[in-house]
Amino acid sequence: MSGVPLRVVSYNVHGLRDDRAALVGLVRDLAPDVLVVQEAPRRFRWRQRCATFASDTGLVVAAGGLPSLGNLLLVSLRVAIRRTWCLRYPLTPGRHLRGAVFAEGAVRGATFTVSGSHLATDPAERPSQAAYWKAELEKIQGPAIVAADLNEGPGGGAWRTVEDGLLGSAEEVPTFPASVPSRRIDGLFVSPDVIIERYEIIETDRARVASDHLPVVADLLLPSS
Repeated sequence: MSGVPLRVVSYNVHGLRDDRAALVGLVRDLAPDVLVVQEAPRRFRWRQRCATFASDTGLVVAAGGLPSLGNLLLVSLRVAIRRTWCLRYPLTPGRHLRGAVFAEGAVRGATFTVSGSHLATDPAERPSQAAYWKAELEKIQGPAIVAADLNEGPGGGAWRTVEDGLLGSAEEVPTFPASVPSRRIDGLFVSPDVIIERYEIIETDRARVASDHLPVVADLLLPSS
């Protein structure tokens, strides 16, 4: 198969509250070109904390943090970022404000758009957030990569909304809780013009202490420009 390789990791890092050394070492070993982070720093000193995490993992900040309510995109120096933007979902009174982050990038001349989000734990709130995010995703032209902690599995309505028209993995490997995973609530999807060469959930001992979620790793082939 021909195309430009791109490694993407989607990871809910639990606010960097678990074993920081294990988390940093794991991300470094996975060596992603794009790291889509959920529950990144979004409050006090969030810029510095996001930048420090990026530096520790050998990556740079592309977009996110407070403007996208804890969704963060980090990239390797292979990736050139051309444009970024953030989206905030309508606030449900009494609930957390949530959103999504977007970046247009290029690697070896192949262009793509990546977006990450973290949907609500409340099943009554998730469908509208998924629909709001999907409306923005459908504006993307060209190769797209979509990753999220959806807080529900593939049978849920929000999951189906996000996945519609995209390709994912048929593997039913749970990602949460990391210590004894029993639920598949983290997903990574691509547009039909992107090839998924490998899709893996990292289930090592180090991953179980690095966060309360297991990371999703996808080796992709982008169409050559």
